[in-house]
Amino acid sequence: MKIAHVREVNAPTGAPWRLAAALGGAAAAGSIQPPTRWLDLEVARRRAVAADPRLTHNSALHRVAVTTLDDHLAAGLRVAALADLVDGFVPRGDGEDDAVVSTAGLHFGPPVLRPPSLRDFYAFEGHVRTMWERRGGEVPEAWYRLPIFYFGNVSEIRGPGDPVWSPAASAELDYELEVAALVDTPAINLSPERAEEAIGGYTIFNDWSARDLQREETTVRLGPAKGKDFASSFGPWLVTPDELVDARAGEAAGPDLAMTAEVNGDETSRGRWSDAHFSFGDMLARASADVRLRAGDLIGSGTVGSGCLLEVRDSILGRYLQPGDVVTLRVERLGALSNTIVERPR
Repeated sequence: MKIAHVREVNAPTGAPWRLAAALGGAAAAGSIQPPTRWLDLEVARRRAVAADPRLTHNSALHRVAVTTLDDHLAAGLRVAALADLVDGFVPRGDGEDDAVVSTAGLHFGPPVLRPPSLRDFYAFEGHVRTMWERRGGEVPEAWYRLPIFYFGNVSEIRGPGDPVWSPAASAELDYELEVAALVDTPAINLSPERAEEAIGGYTIFNDWSARDLQREETTVRLGPAKGKDFASSFGPWLVTPDELVDARAGEAAGPDLAMTAEVNGDETSRGRWSDAHFSFGDMLARASADVRLRAGDLIGSGTVGSGCLLEVRDSILGRYLQPGDVVTLRVERLGALSNTIVERPR
């Protein structure tokens, strides 16, 4: 199942997001084609209740309006519960159906609009090794034992198509190609073996970085600060774990799916999710140790090897990002997330 916040492209400014589910079933292996039709879940709910009023008494899902995924999670419901609306949907037979909308007429928002927290990990050895080698060092032994993360800023969440700009004090804007997992149930002290059961879905994550600010800040060894504080992009939708099961094999930490980045249509980065040293189970176990995770929390994977300009700029693009650049991150089965770099608003 794919879940997204949507509104019409020509909707007035400030129009509310609607929660929709893709129609057409799970993506085929290797598919990068986006869904073409989406089911408005509130229209589907109202139609189901009209057909069977008992649902408002028997089903918490049908009792209140479907608004946003944030509100759905706040009501104590998990992402998978929305499948009841999709599975029970009966289209009208006259060819026109107000519950179904075309992708071409929609603008997509972040899969979660107001996440309570964002933890970003450092799970890909290829990226970690390159970063340490650039400083003339070696990967610390502790990295191989401990999934390490920092807390990101949840006040500057961006969705597909939203503009991104460099901080005022920076001239070295970079993308970072990542996957994010959504926690959709409260949890504490999870085990690595069962922690992924707390995940409601996955989405693409662009962890924008101001490299010049980051370079100065990390000399103090306290972790990222203003170099990561200005924007985080997620989307275009949330993909539930069941759609990825067949892409995972053996002892790999993640599904064997390609991850790529493009700047202005030219590929600049390529890696695979399965290259991760730590699984999301490992990361969630670490994140939940002695603390409560909340429904809506986001967990980032860290950058896949070669997944940023800091690693590949000299050999591929020759520069950092500039206004006018369009950055597109793609992950098989998760879709494509594009953002345009603009001049900083004055």
